[in-house]
Amino acid sequence: MASFNERYEGTPPWDIGRPQPAVVRLADEGAFRGRVLDAGCGTGEHAILLAQRGLAVTGVDAAPRAIEKAKAKARARGAKVDLLVADALDLGALGRQFESVLDVGLFHVFDDEDRARYVESLASVVEPGGRYHMLVFSDREPPGWGPRRVREKEIRDAFAHGWRVLRVEPAQFESLMGPAQAWLAVVERAAP
Repeated sequence: MASFNERYEGTPPWDIGRPQPAVVRLADEGAFRGRVLDAGCGTGEHAILLAQRGLAVTGVDAAPRAIEKAKAKARARGAKVDLLVADALDLGALGRQFESVLDVGLFHVFDDEDRARYVESLASVVEPGGRYHMLVFSDREPPGWGPRRVREKEIRDAFAHGWRVLRVEPAQFESLMGPAQAWLAVVERAAP
């Protein structure tokens, strides 16, 4: 994750300085409830948005520089949010459970092996009935700049056991490079 930390020396292309419109819509719909985890929170735009709406939010990122920037933003905006340097592949180490998880641009950075580990990591912290909300680059986005593209089938396959995919729909992922085609997925943790 050193390369991600280095990207935060400046402004990485995914850090648009405001929440993703798709996440704002989810928040407006009341999609987040209870304790919320923002996995791969970057500089904290989404964690701050949700905290300002009265939710108890924990934001984690493996990049210490991102967390430093997130803490500065939260202080400046008067948002009470718990921001931690943590490994998304070992969320169980947080020792906490969440009713809602947000992932904007994390799932698509993992290779197949780490993707499976990430889903297991999520399962260790999401309560039964809890929901995972993901905005990820789509295979509908032409090759070029940006991360690995994800097919809808890959999302459904990754969450085939112990989860229930409620929806996967086309969306946009805003970036400093311009908008990209994305998937917005909502997945529910099944009861054991």
